[in-house]
Amino acid sequence: MSAATETGQSIFEFASDTEVVMTRIIDAPVELVFDAHTQPEHLKKWLLGPDGWSMNVCHIDLRVGGGYRRGWSSDDGSQESFGFHGVFQEVDRPYRLVHTEMWGLEGDGPSVLCSYDFSEQSGRTTVTSTMRFESKEQRDQILATGMNDGIAVSYDRLDSVLAAAG
Repeated sequence: MSAATETGQSIFEFASDTEVVMTRIIDAPVELVFDAHTQPEHLKKWLLGPDGWSMNVCHIDLRVGGGYRRGWSSDDGSQESFGFHGVFQEVDRPYRLVHTEMWGLEGDGPSVLCSYDFSEQSGRTTVTSTMRFESKEQRDQILATGMNDGIAVSYDRLDSVLAAAG
């Protein structure tokens, strides 16, 4: 499995029929990158997907068994709003975060298990995110939404946000 070797590059790989792994190097310390992934005031600045979207819902209870809800809407109202919710399975600040992810802001449905591993070397943090789907069909359906492009654009935005705060 190859990994990102330079800042600003998101590498996506199929680890199996039900797993997608994304690796990204961010030019910032691990504590700051972890906080950017777990605190609403930071997430609302970068986890937006394509330009023209805003995160209008962001609630986080960052503890094992705690939940989260994140929702987005297009700034011009031309596209349907969407969101995710889930429960934290593991919280090891600033090195690891594991949570479930379900489509919609409420209710039950097919779940994805998302893990984030953060490691720092020389002031740069490598984020390795693994999404474990319930089936290959679920994986393919979610990837068909353009998720990879939205994630890559969001991480580009995170790079800019952190550089400006630097």
